[in-house]
Amino acid sequence: MACDQTTDDDKDSEPFVELDPTGRYGRYCDLLGSGAVKKVYRAFDQEEGIEVAWNQVFLNSFSGDEMMIDRLFAEVRLLRSLRDDNIIAFYNYWTHDKQNTLNFITEICTSGNLREYRKKHRHISLKALKKWSRQILRGLEYLHTHEPCIIHRDLNCSNIFINGNVGQVKIGDLGLAAMVGKNHSAHSVLGTPEFMAPELYDENYTEMVDIYSYGLCVLELVTMELPYLECGSIPKIYKKVTAGIRPQAMNKVKHPEVKEFIERCLAKPRARPSASELLRDPFFDGLDDDEEVDVSF
Repeated sequence: MACDQTTDDDKDSEPFVELDPTGRYGRYCDLLGSGAVKKVYRAFDQEEGIEVAWNQVFLNSFSGDEMMIDRLFAEVRLLRSLRDDNIIAFYNYWTHDKQNTLNFITEICTSGNLREYRKKHRHISLKALKKWSRQILRGLEYLHTHEPCIIHRDLNCSNIFINGNVGQVKIGDLGLAAMVGKNHSAHSVLGTPEFMAPELYDENYTEMVDIYSYGLCVLELVTMELPYLECGSIPKIYKKVTAGIRPQAMNKVKHPEVKEFIERCLAKPRARPSASELLRDPFFDGLDDDEEVDVSF
């Protein structure tokens, strides 16, 4: 059914434009997000009575690219195995041979991604920033201590999502994630250039690349500015990152405690704390206290 059509059954109801093979999930026209790999639509789980996200990948786009198709199916298999409060929940998946699509249903975060949410809400306290940051870390700890270890490899504020009414933060978009063995090392160059750790370019890295990206996520949340915005091109970003030059946005961080915390995340790989160690960092001390202090960044 086309998106501009309506049904005669109920003019006031919103029609589904597509159903999954079981008839449980119905897709609406509303596009929640669109990227290089997939489109995400608002949908409804008729059995549970909840809104969900319908992720749709057109496999025709990757005809002949078996590596990309394998990666997409790997994301689905990966999502199915994960159960954590700070990781987007996965419900079901199927392929549609006629449309040549891969479809999967995940939970929906009511307020979208953290990047857009932060832009809408410019005035937040240091306590709120820390609460978001701690939840992202908890998600990373779950991935990094998973057996086998999972490296996200593309952590940035556009694929971290939030339920704004309760302040719950969840990591999503695990399409570039890698399961690694006991040595915790991986070798592919993947990710978003502004958030990629220097060692990623050397094609020999561990889950510590996610800690580096996490530090830049905190930086973006504080400054509302993409790291290395001053560069203007990927080669310039690469040059600065591999030379260990910090993004200019670091100069906008006025609070010394926040700046020191970000710097710890951006340290050389061997000096970077793990997600578990960062969760015990004094940066999060007193976070569960009732008193809230507003801090100007």
